[in-house]
Amino acid sequence: MPVTSTIDHHATGHSPAHAYALVQVAALAYQNESVVAEQAEEWGFHHVRHHRSRFTPPFPLTDTQAFTMASDRMIITAFRGTEPLQIRDWLSDATTPPWPGPARTGYIHYGFGEALESVYPVVRSTLEEFRTDRQTVWFTGHSLGGALALLAGARLHLEEPKLTADGIYTFGQPRACDRLLAAACNRGFAQRLHRFVNNNDIVPHLPPEPAYTHTAGIRYIDSRGAIHTSTSPLAKIADRARGMTADPLAPACDGVRDHAVLNYVTALKNSIG
Repeated sequence: MPVTSTIDHHATGHSPAHAYALVQVAALAYQNESVVAEQAEEWGFHHVRHHRSRFTPPFPLTDTQAFTMASDRMIITAFRGTEPLQIRDWLSDATTPPWPGPARTGYIHYGFGEALESVYPVVRSTLEEFRTDRQTVWFTGHSLGGALALLAGARLHLEEPKLTADGIYTFGQPRACDRLLAAACNRGFAQRLHRFVNNNDIVPHLPPEPAYTHTAGIRYIDSRGAIHTSTSPLAKIADRARGMTADPLAPACDGVRDHAVLNYVTALKNSIG
């Protein structure tokens, strides 16, 4: 019996359905390898490569995990995230030096640099191996995984343009780079960066400005679950207040609750009706 896929392998641009597909892939990155392989097969991706590398930075984080799955039309690489309280403490550490950005363009957080460097060579070689017939290439990730997805895509674009991604989708992503690299990404990925932020999610506010910033492509999920590509500062403040009052334990837990990957999955699912 042929596999029925919930992912459109012919997608070439943004759509709510494609965003929902990629947030599911980002969530899948938290599962073990056997679950990843089984789900990828159900989605019609018959080639799967797992990427895991350990490193020893001065942070409470010791490895990078990701996977790449490929069909004859599409390749997706998803990076795994980490716990919100852990990443908050890690990214709030202002004593660490910056790490040079891809192709010496700007700079990124030192921890991002080490985390990506530990797995980037195998991700790159896997993409070259799997891309046998000009398949589209997509990067995705939640939390820390979103930052690594963005930076992996940026590195390929700046250093090996033939592997430039067709789109990068991140969910609850922290600030990943300085303004110089952000500008380079905005130019290189015009209309192909999609950065989802769920209401009061704490992680997108880290590391602190002005040293680090976000790229373009914001898609803000309000307290009612509607998705906006732009919103005024006052409207966002009012909406975040509504989101906090919806939880009797807020604001203490609101930023962590809104960061959960399953909340992103639910919001994107609801966006397609």
